[in-house]
Amino acid sequence: MGTNVRFEPSGKVWGAKRSMSLLDAAQRAGVPIRTRCSGKAGCLMCKVQVSADKEGLIGEPTLAESSKLGIHSATGLRLSCQTLLTGNPGTVTVEVPEDPLKAIIRRKLAEQEDDSLW
Repeated sequence: MGTNVRFEPSGKVWGAKRSMSLLDAAQRAGVPIRTRCSGKAGCLMCKVQVSADKEGLIGEPTLAESSKLGIHSATGLRLSCQTLLTGNPGTVTVEVPEDPLKAIIRRKLAEQEDDSLW
């Protein structure tokens, strides 16, 4: 039994194996997380918010992640490409931010609904 990862706001849950990154788990679960560097901590686009890890379900920040995020890693902000799952049984919740392009489209559609011609 591995670590379950719950991706919010989609609510999808994926049973991940030991040493799998959050980015890999998201891709296998069909949860889109933006990235440009193929998981090398270069683009900083794959930032996610991770719930408090009281059960040791995720590994400590890597050197690359710590140097890129600095103090933010203490607040639960992590790079999904660098955050490895331990494989311990339990569930970790990951908040995936909305894609900026989707957010713009959603706002424009909402504006169109508000600007009714009738």
